[in-house]
Amino acid sequence: MSEVFDAIVVGGGPAGSTCTSFLGREGRDVLLLDKAKFPRDKTCGDGIGAKSVKIMRELGLTNAIEKSEHGEIYGVIFSSPNGRILEIPYPSKGMKSPGYTCRRQIFDNILFENARKYATVMEQFSVNDLIMNGSKVIGVRGVDGDGKEMDFLGKVVVGADGANSAVANKVGLAKMDPKHHIVALRAYYRNVKGLSRNIELHFIESVIPGYFWIFPFESGVANVGIGMITYDMKKKNLNLKDLMAKAMNDNPLFKDRFAEAKQITEIKGWNLPLASAHRKAYGEGFVLIGDAASLIDPFTGEGVGNAMISGRLAAEVINKAIKIDNFSSDVLKEYEVNLWKELGNEIKTSYYLQRLGRFKPLLNFVINRAYKSKKVREAISGMLANEEAKKELVSPLFYLRLLFS
Repeated sequence: MSEVFDAIVVGGGPAGSTCTSFLGREGRDVLLLDKAKFPRDKTCGDGIGAKSVKIMRELGLTNAIEKSEHGEIYGVIFSSPNGRILEIPYPSKGMKSPGYTCRRQIFDNILFENARKYATVMEQFSVNDLIMNGSKVIGVRGVDGDGKEMDFLGKVVVGADGANSAVANKVGLAKMDPKHHIVALRAYYRNVKGLSRNIELHFIESVIPGYFWIFPFESGVANVGIGMITYDMKKKNLNLKDLMAKAMNDNPLFKDRFAEAKQITEIKGWNLPLASAHRKAYGEGFVLIGDAASLIDPFTGEGVGNAMISGRLAAEVINKAIKIDNFSSDVLKEYEVNLWKELGNEIKTSYYLQRLGRFKPLLNFVINRAYKSKKVREAISGMLANEEAKKELVSPLFYLRLLFS
């Protein structure tokens, strides 16, 4: 093509659609490419937290979630390896709205359709190569749904194409460290007993370091899944499907709850590259965002919020680059600086929490103390809503104070 787009965004998930919308609102000429046809499913836990809600509000899209099928979340239920169950409500102050659960087929489509208003969009287009001018990325090459090969040129290429990013792979930044990578499974179930307006994270003995989750939706449907660090799973030669079935069928906490449950979708797996492995996310003529930039929270496994933040921050720096007509590595580096300024401390804290979560006695101790003490429950509740307060969870003084709570 003779046209040169201001930006080519590869991938229309939360990161790519967010970036496209923020660029498009500034009048930029954006090409958005995705290999799927929307609406499409995306294997995920389907939790939509406060960070995502904030950006949805900036884009004027919260009403779209409210009008769609979704669940509202008002707290978290934890269980410890010894079977203690603890409910922690989100604080009534400090959170402007509850979190949500929303199927990615619905949520991603809301974002994608909003991005469509601001961009040239091609669905069912698979990017398989980058076009280079020396060491600089100047476009993409791929095939459409009919198998026709096409080239597109852009001033900057945004890799938003997920954990198996073709863009990250082509620029040599797709290395996967099994100690900073999670494999997860999920399926949807109906008639799970005891669902509430809380997400459930269960640190059961057989899955540490990792957890079993139950996320409630509308109409008695739940997203049920399990995730574990890839290194540990392979080292212990564990089968996640077997662990998931054992949790539902044999564990005393869940056996009765799943006795009449009906699995309504197949079990699907996916990869989660963790932000604890800091991946370079920029270079000559390109940036990486979302899962392509390895931005999954190391403790919770949540990626949507970080993906949307990276999309917004990338758009800000790309807009600056367009104004000065400079798409060099030196200019685009500002995106990564801003990204880690905003997310770095939170990711560091989450990685410490992941490591602490390997110690079953510590998990038992914390959840047991919180179960007995309203003061401790309120402290943890505040930490769930405040990323700055969450740092307390990795402080030795916090655990010392628990002894006297």
